[in-house]
Amino acid sequence: MKIKFLMKIVNFVVIQSIIFCYGVSGSISQPNLINSKQNGLSPVIFIPGLGGNRLHAKLDKLSVPHRWCRKQCDYCDIWLNLFEMLPNSIDCWIDNMKLHYDNVTRKTRNTYGVEIRLPEFGRTEAIEWLDTTPIVDHFDSGAYYYHLAYALTNRGYVRGKNLFGAPYDFRKGPNENEDWFERLAQLTEYAYETNNNVGVTYVVHSMGGRMLLYFLQNMSKEWKDRFVKQMISVSVPYGGSVQAVVALTVGDTLNSKFLNNVKMKSVQETFPSIVWLMPSQYFWKSDETLAILQDKNYTIENIDAFFNDINMPNIVEIRKDLSGYNDVTSPGVDVHCLFGSSVDTVEMLNFGEKYNSKPELIRGNGDGVVNDRSLNGCKYWINTTAQGKHKIYWKDFPGAQHITILNDKGLINYILNKLTGYHDYPRADEQKHLKNI
Repeated sequence: MKIKFLMKIVNFVVIQSIIFCYGVSGSISQPNLINSKQNGLSPVIFIPGLGGNRLHAKLDKLSVPHRWCRKQCDYCDIWLNLFEMLPNSIDCWIDNMKLHYDNVTRKTRNTYGVEIRLPEFGRTEAIEWLDTTPIVDHFDSGAYYYHLAYALTNRGYVRGKNLFGAPYDFRKGPNENEDWFERLAQLTEYAYETNNNVGVTYVVHSMGGRMLLYFLQNMSKEWKDRFVKQMISVSVPYGGSVQAVVALTVGDTLNSKFLNNVKMKSVQETFPSIVWLMPSQYFWKSDETLAILQDKNYTIENIDAFFNDINMPNIVEIRKDLSGYNDVTSPGVDVHCLFGSSVDTVEMLNFGEKYNSKPELIRGNGDGVVNDRSLNGCKYWINTTAQGKHKIYWKDFPGAQHITILNDKGLINYILNKLTGYHDYPRADEQKHLKNI
């Protein structure tokens, strides 16, 4: 009983605090369908953020950090399985999860003996629920896109028919996810053609929005006008976030007392995706301080010098690799830009006289992870030539935090209204269901 209670606490804290958007096992039940108020539902594709879909690992290792770490397994759950992140297991998890950068090939690789497999492309289950730890059954902390998916399927959507998911290796940047962009184009065309040629709606969260933005910027106007109806953007860091600097230099414990920030840094600093999500020169002025060390102020202009000064040269190299993926040109489709606000969010780190693992964190406005200016990035597209006839809509949800916003009733009802015409979530039957999961 004590173990189960502990696991529930750990699971709840970790899932609700995952950076940039960081289920239970088994299939997800399909609610009873009702007729939609609209004819010809726009097919939906969920695109998750960093940490927003499950990953499986095949292990065949010659060496491990500790004798109790597994050397072999056949595609076991690596993200997310809370057993793997407990104090006696986290070193094993770090060794399996981290990437190794080669500044000659300019690519990353897994630890030798580790093969990562993605969930089935096109499916939503591994995006709706992240944790597969059996002991935490009937505990609503593993939900990611689940509440939104449940609301949609209760109003006419069907998983695999007009509701799809596009998981990817969120550890890597767009330069190492080329195949994903091709598969997303194919999935979009499939969803369009199998749903009476109705344009697709992308519902993206956090880094997923950055991935989609790059994708749409590189698709022709003719392709977008034919296959895409709209982009529903939730908590997307269009201009990056200072929280990424925290994760890379200090480590992000996901607000959990059970995780050590130094250990978390050892894996987070290897993810090019987090480097990609650092503040952008398009959103931060050259004289705005991001970090202070030994009375030296580091801005977006000399942030590379900061990483060299703290002996993290790989970050500088990875930033070079990703420099061509920071275009903020509009996507050329209708955009609904939704985000939280009025939540304390890190905007500067002060290390004092010596680089350390516990800097002073100066906070400003945002959604708890992404700074306000970055969340509002989509407003820059209003009336731009590239945006053309397409519209930009935006709405903030005061107090809504970066990850939990996907469970926010106001946000769910906004999306439901745009997709189905309904604005009645949760109904009485849904309230009963939510209490029982």
